[in-house]
Amino acid sequence: MDPREREFVDRMGLVMERLGGTRTMGRLYAWLIICEPPHQSLTDLAARLGVSKTAVSTVARQLEMAGMVERVPTSGREHHYQVVHGGWEHVMRVQFALLRPAVEALEFGLSIVGDDRPEQRARLRDTKEFFAFVEYDGEQFLQRWQEYREKTAAGD
Repeated sequence: MDPREREFVDRMGLVMERLGGTRTMGRLYAWLIICEPPHQSLTDLAARLGVSKTAVSTVARQLEMAGMVERVPTSGREHHYQVVHGGWEHVMRVQFALLRPAVEALEFGLSIVGDDRPEQRARLRDTKEFFAFVEYDGEQFLQRWQEYREKTAAGD
């Protein structure tokens, strides 16, 4: 990995860490974005990233479960991974789907806090309305993303 590639990989490690993942997760994902060939074995990933094969295996499985990478069939026994096109969109769809239980929990909260507690009800209502709005707008957001992608792809 040349120094500029390493800097990119390390920067993406920090980005993923800020998003709630691990630094290794971000570094692995970043390397899979730019590596050649586009799929890499666990051994190759561990060597390139300077982390244990066990750590790479764990992170690769987590990214696979999140829909961001996929295992590639190979003739050998060792697993190979590559980036999934649209992985971040998938992650956002999953996150938006998680908002429904939050809205339902907040609605339950409103049902147990009486009108004699207006400050608590106002906080509950405000929070519920925020989550409900994000849930509502999520599908529109993803539609706008698709439109944006089509528009920018036409300009390439």
